[in-house]
Amino acid sequence: MARRTVVLQLLLLTVHGNFVPASSQMCSLLGQPALPSLIAERDINIGAIFSIHRNALQKMHNYTSKPEPITCASLSLREFKFAQTLIFAIEEINNSKKLLPDIYLGYKIYDSCRSIAQTIISGIALMNGYEATLSETSCSRPPAVHAIVGESTSSPTIGLASVVGPFNLPVISHFATCACLSNRKRYPSFFRTISSDYYQSRALAQLVKHFGWTWVGTVRSRNDYGNNGIAAFEEAAKQEGVCIEYSEAILSSDPQEQFLKTLEVIKKGTARVVVAFIALGDFFPLLKVISQHNITGIQWVGSESWLTSRTLAETKEYSFLSGAVGFAIANAKLVDLREFLVNVHPDQEPNNELLKEFWETAFQCSFRNTGSDGCTGSEKLEELQNEYTDVSELRIVNKVYTAVYAVAYTLHNVLKDFRSSANSSKGEWPTPQMVLKYMRDVRFTVKTGEEIFFDESGDPVARYDLVNWQNAEDGSMQFEQVGLYDSSLPSQRLQVDLEHILWTEGSRQLPVSVCSESCPPGTRKAVQKGRPVCCYDCIPCAEGEISNETDSSDCFPCDSEYWSNESKDRCVLKVVEFLSYSEIMGIVLCVFSFIGVLLTAMVSFLFYFHKETSIVRANNSELSFLLLFSLTLCFLCSLTFIGRPTEWSCMLRHTAFGITFVLCISCVLGKTIVVLMAFKATLPGNSVMKWFGPLQQRLSVVSLTIVQVIICVLWLTISPPFPYMNFSYYREKIILECNLGSAVGFWAVLGYTGLLSILCFVLAFFARKLPDNFNEAKFITFSMLIFCAVWLTFIPAYVSSPGKFTVAVQIFAILASSFGLLFCIFAPKCYIILLKPELNTKKQMMRK
Repeated sequence: MARRTVVLQLLLLTVHGNFVPASSQMCSLLGQPALPSLIAERDINIGAIFSIHRNALQKMHNYTSKPEPITCASLSLREFKFAQTLIFAIEEINNSKKLLPDIYLGYKIYDSCRSIAQTIISGIALMNGYEATLSETSCSRPPAVHAIVGESTSSPTIGLASVVGPFNLPVISHFATCACLSNRKRYPSFFRTISSDYYQSRALAQLVKHFGWTWVGTVRSRNDYGNNGIAAFEEAAKQEGVCIEYSEAILSSDPQEQFLKTLEVIKKGTARVVVAFIALGDFFPLLKVISQHNITGIQWVGSESWLTSRTLAETKEYSFLSGAVGFAIANAKLVDLREFLVNVHPDQEPNNELLKEFWETAFQCSFRNTGSDGCTGSEKLEELQNEYTDVSELRIVNKVYTAVYAVAYTLHNVLKDFRSSANSSKGEWPTPQMVLKYMRDVRFTVKTGEEIFFDESGDPVARYDLVNWQNAEDGSMQFEQVGLYDSSLPSQRLQVDLEHILWTEGSRQLPVSVCSESCPPGTRKAVQKGRPVCCYDCIPCAEGEISNETDSSDCFPCDSEYWSNESKDRCVLKVVEFLSYSEIMGIVLCVFSFIGVLLTAMVSFLFYFHKETSIVRANNSELSFLLLFSLTLCFLCSLTFIGRPTEWSCMLRHTAFGITFVLCISCVLGKTIVVLMAFKATLPGNSVMKWFGPLQQRLSVVSLTIVQVIICVLWLTISPPFPYMNFSYYREKIILECNLGSAVGFWAVLGYTGLLSILCFVLAFFARKLPDNFNEAKFITFSMLIFCAVWLTFIPAYVSSPGKFTVAVQIFAILASSFGLLFCIFAPKCYIILLKPELNTKKQMMRK
């Protein structure tokens, strides 16, 4: 196209005399001149190019003779209507006293036959005229037209704008929507009254996303309109998270096999929504193939090119398009337009073959025949109901009307300033450069109430109606407005009335078109390997992670104090775990603790009632009662480990444990020393007992206990235990425990208790074989053996046990060691007191 444009420009410059040798004063046209199909020359003329015929019959040229003129076929009622609308607007302007007073506009309308080459030829003719010969004065006369309206499709318009752009002749299109035409460097003189596909493509992407369709197919025209439109749609769709399953390109001139191939792709595809960004002429062959194969159930989404075509809507074979949605240019009402259209008649210009062909197409007759299918000229257009006479859908027609008024208002402003200028002479007309300059700043309001102006790219504000094909009660197809899109709005540009939409096959149920079903909350999307991002598997969130939205791409971890619920869609507070009084383990430990207290109390009462007996008085009964008291405290201190840890309970449990056990071991150690001293005192001349009498025994217990008290006070002062939420043991729950604060303090308390226990065990072990009928040292040895064994096994169990089991292990060690001391030391004495009272005498106690 670029090469062709350059060649044509060079030819044009050559014709204008730029490169013609000095000896050449005149050149003649070798081929046939390009003549307008409709013409009325007046003061200032406006050019126009429409695809009045759908096809240009191409002929092979042998380059040995003059090529024959192009033959066009298949008259388009819609394009002919565009041409007549342009004439209607010009006549309306000529009759106006406010706009261009005393100036009459003329027109030259060409038929491009949907051919790019023919469009360019028509554009050159509109610039130069169509004289058979060109002389030196040809370049000095005013231009043939001051602006060109057209073309109806993008590719021919690109060719036209490329050719006339360097000559600053304004081109204003009513239907060329390709976003590429907004390039001011390539097309400096191009304007349009229809919105750019830049906005329509993005609006379609937003529409598809709005309906939840993330898996769609596309069909486009294989030209600038379709290629650029779908490229912009795919880019916008990707940003919206919409995937394209397939993208097919067709052209009306393609062989039948291409349309069948496209049909097979649509049939095999899993997408139930097809976006058709396709020119009307290219759509007809595909629709014909689809209707022949009875393909239904597809939700069509259309571009403005075909969505409001009455020809499509009135063709029964295309009823499968019912429910189609898409964007169309806003509708308008043009007063008196229908009266103008139905007044067209071949008799107005008897020599104009185009008017005769229109009449034959409209009434399906022929002027060549005289029978029943012959045209008489008495037929009445007002009695027809077809695309030409229908004025209910004037969306594109209004853009032709607006384009003419844009040129008229520009000329009005130019002439107003031009005539007031001192340098202008009477009879001189403005140049196309002046028209182009003023058109950039033109701003006006048409009768429909729409304000028209152009941005720096020559584009108007993008406004679309969202249109839905719906069957009326009489069986006809109606274009119902169900929303709108306005690019001038700062937000919510797309507005949809979902309740009034009828979908394919007349359904009220919104169609579903997805590659994969939506992932519910509690799962995340995992893209399937080698497939688009819209094709995914739903993977449940891991423990401790949630997704509370549909189609979430990731799962998000809960905060440290929270955990995911069972459905993984909400974070809930973690279960705070501690050894409580209400659970079975806590109840069992409490029961054993109270049993220990009860047994200790029973032993105390028993000893009290038999305090005068030999077995109670032996080995210092005062220490025995103090030991029973300390054992009671040991059993009771285990209860401080049960329940919700608080700041006070954490400090109490460890210090109470350390002090009570040291008090207990101090009593046992005192009794052990008393046993040793007693037997030493029986030796002649040994007065050791006077150094370890009752007073010394009390002082030893107090002093040993005070050491532990000092250790505990230092521990509580420097770094006391405190309640602590431990998140490291379990991810799904919080362990509420007492942090030791200072591990040195804890192990110092435990170490000091262990040291006294070992010392007691060693002394008792040495005294186990001393001669006596009732040697308490043996029972102390057993009790200390149990005590040390329990606490030695406690250390690894304490370190390795998680959570509340750590507390349970410590309580178990306290109870086990306490029961060991109680049973080993006091059970034999209770046995003698209750079952063997005859042994409870001093004689029996002293007997060897």
